[in-house]
Amino acid sequence: MFSQETYITRREKLRKKFKTGILLFLGNTEAPMNYPSNTYKYRQDSNFLYFFGLDHPGLAAVMDIEAGTDCIYGDDYTLDDIIWMGPQPTITDMAKNIGVVSVHPLKELATTINSALKHGRKIHFLPPYRANSILQLSNLMGIHPNFIKSYTSEKLIKATISLRSIKEECEIAEIEKACNVGYQMHVASMKMAKPGVFEREIAGHIEGIALGGGGMVSFPVILSQHGETLHNHNHADKLEAGRLMVTDAGAESEMHYASDFTRTIPVGGKFSKKQKEIYDIVLAANNRAIEIAKPGITYQSVHLESARVITQGLKDLGLMKGDVDEAVRNGAHAMFFPHGLGHMMGLDVHDMEDLGENYVGYDDEVSRIDQFGTAYLRLGRRLEPGFVLTVEPGIYFIPALIDQWKSEKINASFINYDKVEEYRDFGGIRIEDDLLITDKGARLLGKKRIPVTTEEIEEVMNS
Repeated sequence: MFSQETYITRREKLRKKFKTGILLFLGNTEAPMNYPSNTYKYRQDSNFLYFFGLDHPGLAAVMDIEAGTDCIYGDDYTLDDIIWMGPQPTITDMAKNIGVVSVHPLKELATTINSALKHGRKIHFLPPYRANSILQLSNLMGIHPNFIKSYTSEKLIKATISLRSIKEECEIAEIEKACNVGYQMHVASMKMAKPGVFEREIAGHIEGIALGGGGMVSFPVILSQHGETLHNHNHADKLEAGRLMVTDAGAESEMHYASDFTRTIPVGGKFSKKQKEIYDIVLAANNRAIEIAKPGITYQSVHLESARVITQGLKDLGLMKGDVDEAVRNGAHAMFFPHGLGHMMGLDVHDMEDLGENYVGYDDEVSRIDQFGTAYLRLGRRLEPGFVLTVEPGIYFIPALIDQWKSEKINASFINYDKVEEYRDFGGIRIEDDLLITDKGARLLGKKRIPVTTEEIEEVMNS
């Protein structure tokens, strides 16, 4: 938990954005795996963590704008609970740590909300993403569960994003911790990638590193020889010499701040000439994005610059042709790079995505480009100091996509389909780093960069 003053200040900044109403925050409850007392590892709602900091199930919080008060609603553990769990702090004691003095049993939350509704007061709440929260809001607000999301507060969404987008020094320190654990995970993955090893052995080992770091993985590990599948969570294959293996994985710190890295490595420890050529193009696109990212530039323009680097590199290899700028304008690069360059990162690996991707990544100035590939860019708006984001270009050879584009002659003036056929079973390469936007530019997060050149990766794998 951060200092008491941190949470008080965050709530005061939020309060100043409203003149009237009640701000309602629901914490997460335990989620059973197969029966009530056998639960998944608990994860608190990130917005609740940001404003109230209590990593404890079954809580809710109310900020009353007119009264200027903050209240926590929750129930203390019973003696039966303590017998199984050991001594537990009271809700009152926990609330004092974040500067809240008003604490009520959870059942009184309904009374508070009913009174506000009877007096015609506006209840602001954020979009729920768990079924339990939807049902809880439904009961409190008297709204059918199917319609709850349409009653969420756009004003509270925008206010929350405006605060959470700019990372405080204490948050950056937590993200650095998660990045340092991520470094260990990826180096371990490189060292384990030997022919005959099952993907699941490596995935399980690096998840254990995340747990050993005090948190957990920031998202389910993506690790596969089938890198052409962008988010491949299937770890069933046995590694084969000469194949490429993509590892996309990150850790959470103890306070739930995320890291998110991707490295692509050759099983057996040696890149082939063809693999190295494609890899170096992706690395050039990654490095170029890091070089130009700075306050005042849109991330959409950084994405498009990375696409130009990829297009030029593929043109040099004979896979693409024609004018590079025109090819990118027509989206020809997207057959090889069919996703966005990156996303915000913080308390969530895709930070604040529960609040709406367009609210987080776009604004009145920068709109999403409605074009295959570029449309998947999660973050397009102008960068500001304090933003934390990922940089993750890639090149993929996806047989189904190649077949469709080739049969329909999509961007045929920019793609050499005969040459592409030579790469049909290549797989995919993605390289991802985590970046902090500073006052004058950007810097990589973590004590040191995960080995990233082909020479560095081969050295680690063969050491």
